[in-house]
Amino acid sequence: MQRREFFGLLGGAVALPAAWPSATRAQPSARLPRIGYVTFASAVLSRRVDDAFWDGLRDLGYVEGRNFHAEYRSAEGDGSRVPALVAELIDMKVDVIVTYASGVAVAMRATRTIPIVMAVGPDLVAMGLAETLAHPGGNATGSTFFVAELMSKRLELLKEIAPAISGAGVLLFRSGDNSNANTLEGMRATAEALKVKLHPMEVRGPDELEGAFAAWGAAAAGGFIMNEHAILTFNADKIAQLAARQRLLSAGPLALPENGGLIGYGVDFPAIFRRAGYFVDRILKGTKPGDIPIEQATKFRTMINLKTAKLLGLELSPTLLARADEVIE
Repeated sequence: MQRREFFGLLGGAVALPAAWPSATRAQPSARLPRIGYVTFASAVLSRRVDDAFWDGLRDLGYVEGRNFHAEYRSAEGDGSRVPALVAELIDMKVDVIVTYASGVAVAMRATRTIPIVMAVGPDLVAMGLAETLAHPGGNATGSTFFVAELMSKRLELLKEIAPAISGAGVLLFRSGDNSNANTLEGMRATAEALKVKLHPMEVRGPDELEGAFAAWGAAAAGGFIMNEHAILTFNADKIAQLAARQRLLSAGPLALPENGGLIGYGVDFPAIFRRAGYFVDRILKGTKPGDIPIEQATKFRTMINLKTAKLLGLELSPTLLARADEVIE
């Protein structure tokens, strides 16, 4: 039975527990490696990237129950649950932990021995958690992209769409590490050159989003840039609705315009999650994670929601529309 079929039997997996069915855990074969997977959102919201990862493994010849066991854990949208889920997998002595975003740093703090694959994650070198991209040296490897540069590009797009804009919010997830500080520092030069004052807001979950938008309204920000932490991207529809209510221009990951935001610039997440299977395969075949180079995303896409632009009364230049990889009408 394939994973998406399993989810289907759960009726969309809305009530998926923090673990797979007890039979999967209670009767694991000692001969098979166990792959622990920690996601932030429910199976329904994260299915697209979850499926991409498992499909990537399948492409390499992995079949659950035949040559590996899966240990799936979901924080169900509550990032504070991730440390406990990671600890549970460590106690089970899984052979590798796969996670993403701030879950990578959580896992690295929790274990220095179990290999960790970041399906996509922060710049571990900048965070002091890896020696170099070419030779991480520790127990983690995987794929990354430079968030500060990506966020700066989104700010440039926002300014291109609305040259008069002088203030922009920055929506970040409060991860508890120094990644947000690094992102804002990396954006500073671009913001100064564009003469845009940044109004950063960190949120811990979707219930804090309304407060962030209210603050930007009070600060007269003309728009905002959104980071792609999983808690945010999986709530892109709510974020787009709040932006529309405040009539704020928005630039963020591709999930934002897909759900009604204005413009997206970012990586193809399903493709990068699929690639995570490669790192797991190498580790299970004996390569130390510290010897596997961390890969940087090289393909980025621009997506514009023309319907949203019209609702905001914006006239987008033909040049900008021609540069977009996809225009939603």
